[in-house]
Amino acid sequence: NRVESINRAAAKLAELVPEARIAVAHGQMGQDALEKIMVGFWQNDYDVLVSTTIVESGLDIPNANTLIIERADNFGLSQLHQMRGRVGRSRERGYAYFLYPPEKPLTETAHDRLATIAQHTELGAGMQVAMKDLEIRGAGNLLGGEQSGHVAGVGFDLYVRLVGEAVAEFRGEQAEQFIDVKVDLPVNANLPQDYLPGERLRLEAYRSLASATSDEAVEAIRLELLDRFGPIPVEVDNLLAVARFKVACRKYGITEVSLQGQSVRFSPVQLPESAQIRLQRMYDKSLYKAPVSTMAAGRPKGVINRDGTWTVANFGGEPIRDQALLSWCVELLDTILGPVLQAVLAT
Repeated sequence: NRVESINRAAAKLAELVPEARIAVAHGQMGQDALEKIMVGFWQNDYDVLVSTTIVESGLDIPNANTLIIERADNFGLSQLHQMRGRVGRSRERGYAYFLYPPEKPLTETAHDRLATIAQHTELGAGMQVAMKDLEIRGAGNLLGGEQSGHVAGVGFDLYVRLVGEAVAEFRGEQAEQFIDVKVDLPVNANLPQDYLPGERLRLEAYRSLASATSDEAVEAIRLELLDRFGPIPVEVDNLLAVARFKVACRKYGITEVSLQGQSVRFSPVQLPESAQIRLQRMYDKSLYKAPVSTMAAGRPKGVINRDGTWTVANFGGEPIRDQALLSWCVELLDTILGPVLQAVLAT
């Protein structure tokens, strides 16, 4: 799979089989030249096509019945499976040979890949190959503190809810209407593996917290965790605090709370003039933007007490985080939006 040496490989084949008509194809060729080569091979103008892995991209050449992969130990399992599917696509019996240097020992992963390809040759073996690929590479850190990909982009609770809605739609069921709250704050909140060892248990706990709609529901989850798994560590306690914070946000119609620079932003928020004045008077670096329905206030600083709690300090200290920051956010919502909500309910 190296363009710089592909012509030498073709020349070596020409010496071994002088009567063979050999063509070379790779991704750095011009579009017209590459198309001419591929059409010629499809029309039997060539006997052998020496190519890089560009052939794995869904090419359908029925007259190709033999595939030889050099240094197959360097390819991934999905690549090997895709390239093997380029032969045997018609009435001709297909043959696929996976070569590796005998003088070098195979790594354990490379051996597992080649053994998987050799064992699953029947029709419809793609599922078994995919499961083995998942076993070899691992399923990722879906339930850990570090996340990546789409899960990191939307948050685990929203991810679980989206999966639930997709399953309900597939079953023809009506998905429960639920206001999701995105919280992007510096809070160390997760379910450690040493506390909940099984991924199924952690997934169920995440799902329960994501669907909690009241403080009573969150407290029930806390008591169950305490009863089944013992004293609750700090990360789990923070996660429960995040769930309670989302309950408070839903009460005021808040769907997003995020940290922007040194300020905490809440949206959507509709503030009357009296509430705007109260916000500017009580909170430093506060700002309200009516066109985009956002409210922001400066993140306070504080010092950490011996028991791990925070005390807000006007001078010095570090920006508060974790449960201290969540408590401050709830206090701000109650102070600024509480009177507004009461006025709405009164009318």
